[in-house]
Amino acid sequence: MPVPIGNYEDITLRALTVLKSADYIVCEEYKEAVRLLAAFEIKKELLSINEHNEREETPRLIRLLREGKSIALISDCGTPLFSDPGHYLLSQVLEAGIKVTPLPGASSLMPALSGSGLHAEKFFYFGWLSPKKEIRKNELLRLKKIREVIVILDTPYRLQSLLRDCTEIIGGDIYAVLAYEISKPGEQFMRMPLQRMTAVAQKDALKGEFVLLIDNRRMQKDEYEITKSR
Repeated sequence: MPVPIGNYEDITLRALTVLKSADYIVCEEYKEAVRLLAAFEIKKELLSINEHNEREETPRLIRLLREGKSIALISDCGTPLFSDPGHYLLSQVLEAGIKVTPLPGASSLMPALSGSGLHAEKFFYFGWLSPKKEIRKNELLRLKKIREVIVILDTPYRLQSLLRDCTEIIGGDIYAVLAYEISKPGEQFMRMPLQRMTAVAQKDALKGEFVLLIDNRRMQKDEYEITKSR
C-alpha cells in the first residue's frame, strides 16, 4: 500500500484504515515506518524485509497469512515494489493462493508527468539506471533510440552526474523536465534543454529526490516551441 512521498497529508483515508486494522505492517526501514505511524498515532508490530533478508523472512510471513493474520506492505515512501523490496514476497504469496489487494495512492510518477507540461499520454518508463558506469552508458545509448517521453529515476546524490551523462549521450539540446522534491517544501519543476538543466543543477547544487522526464520524441519545431514556452 502506498504511503506519502514527502507530505503526510497525501495519505488516503483507506490507507489509514488499512494501517489501523492490519495485524502486522511489513516495512523497508523501521525508522521511516515508526515516524509515519507516530504521525497518525498508530501502534502496530512492525516486521522488516529488505534486499538482504526477504527470501529468509517470506516463509514466516506466509505462515502468518495462512493463520488468518492480515499484513500491510509499505515502503519507505510512495508505492511499494517500484525499486523496493517485496517482489519475492508478492510472488510467493500469489503462488500460495493468498489474496492480495493493491491500494492506489502516493507516487512520484504521476505528479511528475501531470506537472511536466509535456503531452505524455504515452511514455516509456525506464526507472532506475545502473550505478555501474559502463552498464549505465549502454542503458542511455539504448534509451537514445526510443522516440517517446522517457522517465528516469536515480538516487539524489547521482542527480548531477545523471544529467551530465544524459547531456553527453542523449544530447544537450533535448528538452527535459526535472520534477524535483515533489510534495516537499522545496518542490520545483525545471523545464529546459538538458545542457542548460545540467548547468543549473550544478550551480544550485541540487541533491534531492527527483523524476527526470526526457522528451525524446523529436517533435516538430512549432510543437517544441509551444512546450518550451510553458
